[in-house]
Amino acid sequence: MTPADITDIAAIVVSYRSAETIDDCLLRLRGTDGVGAIRVIDNGSDDGTMEIVQRHATRDTRVHFIANPDNPGFAVACNQGAADLPRSNGVHWLAFVNPDCLVEADTLARLRAHAVASNREVVLGVDLVDEAGVRDVAARRRDPDFGSMLASLLGSTTAAGTQLGVAVDETRTLQPVDAVSGALMLVSRDLFERLGGFDAGYRLHAEDLDLCRRARQANALVAVANDVRVVHIRGVSSRSRPLFVEWHKHRGLWRYFRRFEAPRRGALTRLAVFAVIWLRFPFATMKAWLRG
Repeated sequence: MTPADITDIAAIVVSYRSAETIDDCLLRLRGTDGVGAIRVIDNGSDDGTMEIVQRHATRDTRVHFIANPDNPGFAVACNQGAADLPRSNGVHWLAFVNPDCLVEADTLARLRAHAVASNREVVLGVDLVDEAGVRDVAARRRDPDFGSMLASLLGSTTAAGTQLGVAVDETRTLQPVDAVSGALMLVSRDLFERLGGFDAGYRLHAEDLDLCRRARQANALVAVANDVRVVHIRGVSSRSRPLFVEWHKHRGLWRYFRRFEAPRRGALTRLAVFAVIWLRFPFATMKAWLRG
């Protein structure tokens, strides 16, 4: 039996107003080596996304969907997809795939091979690029440095210290990082369940930072497979709702700070971080609105 014949990967897709890309995404996942199950969790789309998903479900028994009547958030929907997989179906790996990620036939099987070869628990991401081949800095990230954020605001350090992106290390096939992007992430089912899944307290953004940090605390390797490249058409579902996206992005950052950093910071630092995050919010929203 070849690695492509082992169908122990479940692809979990969370959709919201994803009609522009979901058809191509599901076509590709249905033709991807190693995929034994596909779960689509739709968060109240009103643009025809569900009609496309239903069409795929009628043509491929691996495709099941959950149609949420509203939008409970990315983390909740991911957890729903993982919970919808019966133990009897032999799924050992969970691949969380955004509907605007276009995988190749061997993408997930190659990630699984890297995970198995590492001989340890892992959370793996990929080399994300846009349609022009430009790398996405969110594919390789460090933990948020709130101290640098405050220092930058006070002018005592450069803005570089506040950036989350990490440069690619071309010498390494698996590049250890603090966090990978939730746009495409492979993790074993056992590790995901032991971590308790994504933190449902995040609505949108920072839930991947949170999961990766908890995985590292559990002695798992978090790394990017630099030899596995995937096209990511960013922002398809968020262009029409910049206020919603930025609100939950900033709310998620504050939740992350409270969970991991606040307990070891003083009251003045906590207050300062809160102020910086929310003073930034209106400017980020305006920038996103103009970009959209």
